[in-house]
Amino acid sequence: MAAAEALRIEHRDATLTAPALEIRYSNKRRRTATAWWEGATLVVALPARMRVADREPTIQWLIEKSSKHRPVLHKGDEGLLLRAKELSEELDLHVEPRSVRFVTNQSKRWGSCTPLTGEIRLSDRLKLVPSWVLDAVLVHELAHLAVDDHSARFHELANRFPRQHEATIFLEGFHLGLGARGEDD
Repeated sequence: MAAAEALRIEHRDATLTAPALEIRYSNKRRRTATAWWEGATLVVALPARMRVADREPTIQWLIEKSSKHRPVLHKGDEGLLLRAKELSEELDLHVEPRSVRFVTNQSKRWGSCTPLTGEIRLSDRLKLVPSWVLDAVLVHELAHLAVDDHSARFHELANRFPRQHEATIFLEGFHLGLGARGEDD
């Protein structure tokens, strides 16, 4: 019973910007805060004596740090559509997708779109990449809703996503890794 008294646990549901959380406030933990994944839930351990004003910034920092090194456990198509709309607004792209979904029939490209219908399709292989890489692919396809080629105007729109170049490099390496993995299977 003493162990239960030494630990207070708070649960938070997943949101568009954060995973499901289990926050553990421990009397045994004196100084450090840490986080680890248990399935789709990020467990955050904080000292029970941590100042209330320091808790939320620490939790947000741990979410950001932990999410960078873990593939995103993506929401369904509705979550993808909401994220695409958020990115379009944040980056001032002036396009509104009508649907965004993962598909299983794109093995040679990361995404495609139909400007006339506003439909975006993403390779289901992207379910394994970090969220910032998925965002870069979404922005690429959003730019195609406005400009259907790879002209200077297209690149100006796509490069509004600050990590677009970095994501391209990531995807080149990821593609090579997928090919190597496929040969070994």
